[in-house]
Amino acid sequence: MNIPLSNASLTAAVRTRGGELVSLRDQAGAEYIWQGDPAFWSGQNPILFPIVGSLRDGKVGINGRTYEMGRHGFARQSEFTLTDQASDFAVLELRESPETLSRFPFPFTLRVRHQLLENGFSTAFSVENPGETPLPFCIGAHTAIRCPLLPGERFEDYELVFDQPEDADSLLLNAQGLIRGGGKEPMLHSGKVTLDYEVFRRLDTIIFQGLRSQRVSLRHKDTGRGVSLDFREFPMIAFWTKSGAPFLCMEPWHGCAAYTGESGRFQDKPHVITLAPGGRKELTYTFTLL
Repeated sequence: MNIPLSNASLTAAVRTRGGELVSLRDQAGAEYIWQGDPAFWSGQNPILFPIVGSLRDGKVGINGRTYEMGRHGFARQSEFTLTDQASDFAVLELRESPETLSRFPFPFTLRVRHQLLENGFSTAFSVENPGETPLPFCIGAHTAIRCPLLPGERFEDYELVFDQPEDADSLLLNAQGLIRGGGKEPMLHSGKVTLDYEVFRRLDTIIFQGLRSQRVSLRHKDTGRGVSLDFREFPMIAFWTKSGAPFLCMEPWHGCAAYTGESGRFQDKPHVITLAPGGRKELTYTFTLL
């Protein structure tokens, strides 16, 4: 089911399957969210929960047992329940089920609120632990922005611009999608990255952690048109596309793929959040149109 949203300047759509915001249009009707195409990638804006990225051999240790889970977890393939809505926002909820418990043995409540703003939208994640034992989880977004936005433009006409001077390396993935321990490549100089499909062919994903910046803009180098992402509540930020694909995924992460040398236990994953019984964690990211 798709749920329409609107305010004075924008229209959007939220889908209960995956709990995603799958459309964002301005007053002129320009679409900012990638609409999906199996020729490149059928996804649009999946929610990454309760893991981000890949597990080593697709497996993770929890309380002395081994569980299997696909890349980015199960929320993106789950049917959410609409629990609240108005013209400009929708709240969707996912709880544990026999299927999720077979892969992730914890009760949980995941609420996602998509809110239209004057010139963009915010997505707020709220995770609660209704159980009697600690709840570990990772969470993130995978928002695909159309790039280029206008006919006649090229992917290479766009750049990523961070709000603080940065000189950072990208973490590196191996062929199995795991982060190579100690593997880094210089990537971010003076706070800018010019888009280049060759970089994504070689690295697959650009991944930063520990940046000073709280915002990053995807913008056309000449016109300045694009979007700005506020990711201040997330310790990692990643960017992904496929060669020749007209989109760029902008991904705030609280968690990441397994490191090649990690223990394999869920509680040891980088940036994992652990909630005490009755606890709750809220995280929000915001996109603004430029």
